[in-house]
Amino acid sequence: MKKAISIAVVLSTLAVLSAVGYVWQKHGVYGLNVLLRRGGSYWVTVAPDDARLSPAMRLALKPEIPGVTAGASSWSETEPGFQVREIPVMAGDREIDRLYLNRFDPAKFGFVAHNEPSGAKDIDQWEAALDPDGACGTVLIVNGSYFGLKGEADTPFISKGDRLGPDEYDAKAGAWVANASGTQVVDLAGRDWRAVLENAENAMVSYPLLVGEDGRNNVRAKSNWLANRTFIAEDRQGRIIVGSTKDAFFSLDRLANFLLEAELELKTALNLDGGPIAGLSVRSGNYHLKHYARWEAQVVDGKVSLLQAPLDVAWGMPVVLTVERR
Repeated sequence: MKKAISIAVVLSTLAVLSAVGYVWQKHGVYGLNVLLRRGGSYWVTVAPDDARLSPAMRLALKPEIPGVTAGASSWSETEPGFQVREIPVMAGDREIDRLYLNRFDPAKFGFVAHNEPSGAKDIDQWEAALDPDGACGTVLIVNGSYFGLKGEADTPFISKGDRLGPDEYDAKAGAWVANASGTQVVDLAGRDWRAVLENAENAMVSYPLLVGEDGRNNVRAKSNWLANRTFIAEDRQGRIIVGSTKDAFFSLDRLANFLLEAELELKTALNLDGGPIAGLSVRSGNYHLKHYARWEAQVVDGKVSLLQAPLDVAWGMPVVLTVERR
């Protein structure tokens, strides 16, 4: 009996070590952190009206998606050069989602790209690592562009002068670029991303471009992919807007339409990565906002797949964008 138990323990240990070895080989430290933090992640097939979906997602998955409008809101200054605004997303007289907007004067605020491939920091830990006080304090933290299986930047990426991400990349959407002269959100149509990023101190290529320089919805692929959304935009006065959604009502093309109809005077708007990693922290003066993202669902041929994790904890954020006082 004891021998049988010993064999079972050995086999179980070998199975665990084999699983850990597989995760390490395919996903590196990032994969191990995902496993330890939230027990991994997986997709489950659900009905469009499943209670595991948020009310906003269930509404967006109805055969007839309701039209939405921007509810009443206005900009409020938290400190010189920084304004915040929360736009209710209204379906009739009911708020179904909310847009968190942060607008910066790039002469007073700098934008920094960070990549920590281990994925060891969630939004709380990024907050603890980045001090909001002082002359150069961090006032905003949000997820950035896309990352690969091992948590490394998956698009061309510059962090404090260091070039990360792939050397070869077919970039046709957009990029945000920050240097000593300011920050821009650039439409890469007809432009070489290498030339655009050449003198950047911080930069990220991302996709899709939500609003192009022609002032139109630039999302070419229509889909029912729903997720917590984040984006970075430049308005026609050169101010930079960082935005996030509270819930996951919007597909990308419908988000682009909403931004245009909200009369934000956008010159360009670039989508960043979305889903449960799309955490947001804003700390400026008396204004504090922390948002834990949660939602992502893909719809293919009428089948809804919802992203889930065994443990309900904040997700690690290997790629983030921060905004700091100059």
